Amino acid sequence: MAHQHSHTGHGQHHSHIDPDAGDARVAWAIGVNMFLTVAQVIGGIISGSLALIADALHNFSDAVALIIAFFARKIARRPADARMSFGYGRAEVVAALVNYTTLIVLSVYLFYEGVIRFFEPEPINGWIMVWIAALALVVDLVTAALTYALAKESMNIRAAFIHNVADALGSVAVIVAGTAVILFGWTWVDPVVTILISVYIMWHVKSEIGETIRILMLGAPLDLEPEQVAAAIEETEGVAEVHHMHLWSMQERQPALTAHLVIDTDAWQKAEEVRNSVRLTLLDRFGVGHATLELEQADRACVGSSRFGHQEE
Repeated sequence: MAHQHSHTGHGQHHSHIDPDAGDARVAWAIGVNMFLTVAQVIGGIISGSLALIADALHNFSDAVALIIAFFARKIARRPADARMSFGYGRAEVVAALVNYTTLIVLSVYLFYEGVIRFFEPEPINGWIMVWIAALALVVDLVTAALTYALAKESMNIRAAFIHNVADALGSVAVIVAGTAVILFGWTWVDPVVTILISVYIMWHVKSEIGETIRILMLGAPLDLEPEQVAAAIEETEGVAEVHHMHLWSMQERQPALTAHLVIDTDAWQKAEEVRNSVRLTLLDRFGVGHATLELEQADRACVGSSRFGHQEE
């Protein structure tokens, strides 16, 4: 996200897309998916294909995912204010969680429907299925192309992008199911494909939702080992120990840290310099841009304090 690394010029590790151009891409993707959802639902009802309706629901969730992602991107770019002192960046993380949760509900429903239809098959028009699914595949590929570059930078758009890739595969599966109906009259392939689509959605959510929850739960970033960070702080000349340390993510790819530094008594005159060198270490070695460090003199430090977090007295 372009707004994220404004304090370091621009994030060194990935090329940025202009936010407005990004918004336009997302808006186009929403429009195309909404159009497709309507076409698929009508096609699913006319042809009697549950897999087509499953794909339509999935496409609709795509459009909703993109709508949520679109507004979250807008909100995330707002500057911090007195009430929201950390800024609005987490709007994207919340949006990702909402999207993944709706996907879980959707896939459970599709699984249930698929199982029921498997035991009570209904007549299906294979040709309508194939044509509409082919249209869907084209739309999915267009949407994927629109959101691919943005997905690398934001978990919010990545959630929407994964919806989309799953969708493209769903469309391929519906084409296969439709072909089976045309060639062999196998209507059972339709519910089987529906069940497979739902399992596939679940599998994807499982792999992605953990990171979203970890950020909201203020967990330490996965690529930073808290003990290593603490050790690096204590290696700094003049630091006797570090405690009450909190390491978390403000939002995706934006680590933050607060800690109490206990300064050696003889280094107390240079306490400010010690703090600055700790700050530099955090930024250079660990990429921690937000650091709040409290200074304590060694002989007046907190007693019995915990290394990480705040111990309840």
